[in-house]
Parts: sequence; C-alpha cells; structure tokens
Amino acid sequence: MFTGIIEETGRVERFERGGDAWKLRVAAKAALADVALGDSIAVNGCCLTVVKFDATGLEFDLLEETRRLTSISAIKPGAAVNLERSLRFGGKMGGHFVTGHVDGLGVVEIFEPRGSDRYLRVKAPAGAGRYLIHKGSIAIDGISLTVAEVDGDSFAVWLIPHTVAATNLAEKRAGDPVNLEFDLLGKYVEKLMLARAPAAVQA
Repeated sequence: MFTGIIEETGRVERFERGGDAWKLRVAAKAALADVALGDSIAVNGCCLTVVKFDATGLEFDLLEETRRLTSISAIKPGAAVNLERSLRFGGKMGGHFVTGHVDGLGVVEIFEPRGSDRYLRVKAPAGAGRYLIHKGSIAIDGISLTVAEVDGDSFAVWLIPHTVAATNLAEKRAGDPVNLEFDLLGKYVEKLMLARAPAAVQA
C-alpha cells in the first residue's frame, strides 16, 4: 500500500529481457533507506518487488504482463521514474490510498503552463470515465492528484511547480503514456453494486 507521495525520482540504468523475466535497474538514493530484499516499491505507480540492491540502486524483475500493460514498456536508460516505498505504520499519511496495481494506460493530451501552475489533461482508457469524479483522487504514474475536470474518459489536473520538479512529470509531453490507478473505494463500490443488482431484480 502506498500514498502517492513521491519520495524521489530515480534514473533507469538498465531495462532488458533476462532469461526468466524483464530486468529493471534504477539508480536511487532515498528509496534505498532501510531497503530489504522482497520490499515493495512503487515505480511510476507500479508495485514492484526488490530482488537486488546495492549502495547506488535497486533491481526488479517484471512479468511480461507488467511490461505490456504499463508505461514501463516505454522507458529507456536515462529516463526518470517516480519512486515511493510502501506505507509504514506510524508514518505520515498524505495523498490517498494507492495499491500500486495499475488499472490502465492513459495518454497525455495537454501539458502546458497556465500562470504559475501547470495544466495536465489525460485521456483514460475507454469506459474509465465512470471512475473519474470531480475533486476525487487519481494516481498518475504513482502521483496522488486531485481531479479538476472530467469530460467523458478524459480528465485534467492542476500541478503546482513543486510536483512537477519533484516527479517525472517534468519530462512528459503530449502523446506520452502514463500509468493510471483509479480510486480504490470507487472500484469496490462498483463491484458491490453490480453484485447486488441481480438480487434486486429478482426481489
């Protein structure tokens, strides 16, 4: 479980097909604190397991499905990735509950300065608009953000300069893919309502 508050941006050093999995190595600093094998770390909002680490970086194994269904498939050596260690008891709780399970890929439609802030508009997968709520929560590449506008399956958020500077969003351009995770509570409510619908019809 994560909060969507990015701790640092790491730099991809290597991403390649290995004998049994895709291998990802990321240079990091803050994310190395107290790290242990088997720890969960969100990389661009995708929950990955640490399989190796040293004084300068972290290594992960990725399933083919993970590579195929997330924006990690497009990263190259040198790319910035958002890193967040899993939530710890007794720690600060900012952002919102983020599982690190990517729901789908969005595409950046508009990303531009407007005044001192930045405006980001993203096209979500077809049908995903039902999870988008004005003033609701959304995780974009693992970043906890607040939905400012909803138009069908597209939505927009406003970004303060700190968020852009502290995350990989500084490198995003129109047309780039981003990982999306919709609000956990909304997905559970939908599941429960669908499960109750047949019973209500029978009654």
